[in-house]
Amino acid sequence: MRLKDRTAIVVGAGQSPGEGMGNGRATAITFAREGASVLCVDRNLASAQETVSLIAEKGGKAVAFEADVTKERDIKAMVDEVPKRWGRLDILHNNVGVSLAGGDAELLAITEQAIDNCVAINLKSCILAAKHAIPIMRQQRSGAIVNISSMAAITVYPYVAYKATKAAMIAFTEQLAYQNAEYGIRANVILPGLMDTPMAVDTRAQAFKKTRAEVAAERDAKVPLRRKMGTAWDVANAALFLASDEASFITGVTLPVDGGASVRRG
Repeated sequence: MRLKDRTAIVVGAGQSPGEGMGNGRATAITFAREGASVLCVDRNLASAQETVSLIAEKGGKAVAFEADVTKERDIKAMVDEVPKRWGRLDILHNNVGVSLAGGDAELLAITEQAIDNCVAINLKSCILAAKHAIPIMRQQRSGAIVNISSMAAITVYPYVAYKATKAAMIAFTEQLAYQNAEYGIRANVILPGLMDTPMAVDTRAQAFKKTRAEVAAERDAKVPLRRKMGTAWDVANAALFLASDEASFITGVTLPVDGGASVRRG
């Protein structure tokens, strides 16, 4: 019960179609299992509700909330809902992100629409969520923000918008940490590596017209640790640590969850 009596927003608590578990869903389940009341936010309300049902089956407390996080009015409503419902806001977890599914491409093929789409989902949503959460946390003089970037930010990655926005998220998290430390607010960012999630594997299988097994095998072969991708639970456990009091003296940190891939930078 490391998050007993805490309240949390998990943005992107539903998941993309496909096999297995997504990072956002796994994190929402983990936070609830550890005692938090969780607002499960997703643009697909049915998918968020599936997450809530999984939490309820284990006796956890969660509510589904529909929001388009590219719209500030939806983000404000999302943030306002938690103190209205549970009295305070302790944790903001920004998990949404898109690459190929958002039209991302290599430089000579990328379109203006794809850039705008990826920036709105990956970066603008994170900034606006913090904009509305920080005043509440400052008043409380406590809070934890955990952002999900990607190893794509610091390693070779071919698609322009995802790499650029995920790198920007690291810089923004460091700024959040520095400017809000005096208020007792911590901000940290996780860099997942090659993960076996629907967004990472199923989306690529569809885009590249390969089987899921083929894409998974190619990704497994690139992971130094056991030649096996990580799972959503690896990201969720890292997020749990950073959101909990166990990380009470940790802020502004960039944490790779990548099976050793970060030792091959460049």
